[in-house]
Amino acid sequence: MRIWLDPQKLSAYKLNPSEVTSAITSQSREAAAGTLGQNSGSIYEYTIKYKGKFNEVSEYENIVIKAIDGGRVLRLKDVAKIELGALSYTGFAKNNGNPAVSMGIFQTPGSNAQNIINDIKEYLQNAKPTFPEGISYTINYDTNEFLEASISKVLTTLLEAFLLVFLVVYIFLQDFRSTLIPAIAVPVSIVGTFFFLNLFGYSINMLTLFALVLAIGIVVDDAIIVVEAVHAKMENTGRKARNATIEAMHEISGAIISVTLVMAAVFIPVTFIGGTTGVFYKQFGVTLIVAIAISAVNALTLSPVLCALFLKTHQHKEYQDKSFVQKFFHKFNIAFDAATKRYGQTFTFFLRHKWVTLVLFAIAGVGFYMANTKMKTGFVPTEDNGLLFIDAQLIPGASMERTAAVMNEAQEKLRKIPGVSSVTAITGRSFISGAGSNYGMGFLRLKPFEERLSDPNQSIQAITAQAFRAVSDIPEARVIFFQPPAVPGFGMSSGFSMVLLDRAGGEIKDLERVSQEFIGKLMQRPEIQYVQTSFNANYPQYQMTLNVERAVQVGVNVSSILSSLQSYIGGVYATDFTKYGKQFRVMVQALPDDRKDISNLNGLMVKTASGEMTPISQFVSLERTFGPQSLNRYNLFTAVNLSGANAEGYSTGDALRAVEEVATESLGANYSIDYTGITREEQGSGSQTAIIFVLSLIFTYFILSAQYESYILPLGVIFSLPFGIMGAYLGQWLFGLENNIYFQISLIMLVGLLAKNAILIIEFAEQRRHHGESLSRSAINAAMARLRPILMTSFAFIVGLLPLVFASGIGAAGNRSVATGAVSGLLIGTFLGLIVIPVLFVIFQHLQERFVGRRVRL
Repeated sequence: MRIWLDPQKLSAYKLNPSEVTSAITSQSREAAAGTLGQNSGSIYEYTIKYKGKFNEVSEYENIVIKAIDGGRVLRLKDVAKIELGALSYTGFAKNNGNPAVSMGIFQTPGSNAQNIINDIKEYLQNAKPTFPEGISYTINYDTNEFLEASISKVLTTLLEAFLLVFLVVYIFLQDFRSTLIPAIAVPVSIVGTFFFLNLFGYSINMLTLFALVLAIGIVVDDAIIVVEAVHAKMENTGRKARNATIEAMHEISGAIISVTLVMAAVFIPVTFIGGTTGVFYKQFGVTLIVAIAISAVNALTLSPVLCALFLKTHQHKEYQDKSFVQKFFHKFNIAFDAATKRYGQTFTFFLRHKWVTLVLFAIAGVGFYMANTKMKTGFVPTEDNGLLFIDAQLIPGASMERTAAVMNEAQEKLRKIPGVSSVTAITGRSFISGAGSNYGMGFLRLKPFEERLSDPNQSIQAITAQAFRAVSDIPEARVIFFQPPAVPGFGMSSGFSMVLLDRAGGEIKDLERVSQEFIGKLMQRPEIQYVQTSFNANYPQYQMTLNVERAVQVGVNVSSILSSLQSYIGGVYATDFTKYGKQFRVMVQALPDDRKDISNLNGLMVKTASGEMTPISQFVSLERTFGPQSLNRYNLFTAVNLSGANAEGYSTGDALRAVEEVATESLGANYSIDYTGITREEQGSGSQTAIIFVLSLIFTYFILSAQYESYILPLGVIFSLPFGIMGAYLGQWLFGLENNIYFQISLIMLVGLLAKNAILIIEFAEQRRHHGESLSRSAINAAMARLRPILMTSFAFIVGLLPLVFASGIGAAGNRSVATGAVSGLLIGTFLGLIVIPVLFVIFQHLQERFVGRRVRL
């Protein structure tokens, strides 16, 4: 309820604004007069009710201010204009040129965003028929759209991965019955994982679905090892399926348990990480640990039973039918046998010339160093989610009307860009700077991704560039465009954010000068697209001083002067009222025309002790000054908020390195920078990842030490890992991808996958050695016996991730980040590991026997 005071009328009736406010609060109030007839012997009781707080304009108009001559009364409508209006006139919005009200809805901690958004949409749809004519609604920013599209994409990838894994296993086993057994492991593990995720309180989201896609290639491993081992027994010994299964399980059960423990162990450290980084690691880790554990149980129980029931004695076919499939299998077997023979010759050469292994380690070290130093770094990849944020800033002190004109001009220009669906412009607000008359913000909503897919000029990067060009000829404002933050809730934009701290408590002008110089030097760096700040010490202001002596002489209370100024210019909250089932405020303020500029002070009056009115201007002097609109403090220091974006072709990590270099060169001892939002998480994630990686290796080492009852032999597994890690970094670098949190997660997973290959060979070689074979012969036999299952499991994982490696569209950046390093690392790690692992076994088994002695099983 807006009470627009007329200062001239109040002066004519010798009233202060405080008297009007008192009349409103005294007459519009809740009151309980009591009940008649209580405890009086009366046969009835009557409750006396008062209307309570007014809620209609007419009721406020008729509020009595005071009695005047002639037996009349002065009512509020005689000195003020009353209307239902807005609580604040410091901002307004337009959508595609139409007046609009912009609202933001935020979920509470622990709630599900998808459910909330669906409920809101349903509520709006039901409420739409009740809207007044000409009123509608549109949703500018819906996190569900990107989430649902991404989940749909991942589910499609999940199916593609399953089919590709099935195909790889079928090519190697060449028998549908045999292929069916590993295939059954996938739904068993995934359904079981969903059960435990629900038990742990996790939801189906991008992180858990990513983990399940990765898990498809992992959960079939144990079942493949079982089937391949049973196949080998049936083929080499002629035993029936049941006996072959029993004998095979005696040989491989230990390896399956070791592999499972190692795969789970590499993710155990990540489940204890806190903060934002921990959220990513934890959901990945828990999902994979559960899937791997269920896979192991399946391999030790269900898979052997299915082998005994389904498998038949393997008979080599002569391919009389000459079908395409049989011809393909025939040629595949010939090629595989030739490759196996060549493989045997290769690692035999390495066994004889162990120094060549050192050369491979040196090459791996150089490759890792090159890729690591040249690779871009980041935290979470920014995706095309079909939305751009707009932020505009005019010169300090620019009026709301001036800002609105700029926003309207920008809105019209932006609507003409191909690929843009709608533009919402909000005046008086900023994503970065808060509220102010010289600020503007908005949403640039793009057309659905499917409609933009075929045109490279309609990618979000291309549209961003077009948007910058479209507003470049608006000289009055600095207008920037940026994508929403990669992780909602951490900052208001993608890119980077930080604060410049004044540690010496110097002058504000000095802080502004240093911040502008710092920004200028940052803008000279090629890694930086832009850096901006809302801090400005040149906002036009008036410094007010009161002539207290004059006020006392005239008989005016200083508090009356200040309260009158507040009521007339700033506005005061008088009381509240209830309407439409909600509470609203009653605001008292002068009419806009009576508080336009400094000259209006001459028309504002205050009552003296004698009851006469005198101009406020005789007690108040205003001196024009310049200063900041607001001051921020960060960790007790005066701070300037800075935000920016990395230039195209550079990552946020490149930009942050540039920031560090410029800060070191240009900021003195009295100033420093600190990072905020997701940038702070990015800076801290690197050290955490290194700790996690080391812990994963330590866990792996101790589990294998317990398994082998040796502190030396597990080193053969550990030293086989660098080749795959080098391959992961090399692949990520060659594909132009970042070293971000997705890649780091896949790197930790890679430790388990590479260790699995080493375990399969070393476990079998140790068994052969314990049965009396020589070191070289046991290594050769183990490598040849485990070549097929290692290649089968590795290729199943690699092929299962190919849809992610070559992903496009929604969520493509995250898909490629999580898969490319894992695929390249496992590919290179598998081929080099197959050569190096037998050599490492011979070396460390020799050391084991030399220092501990040889164990022989009879």
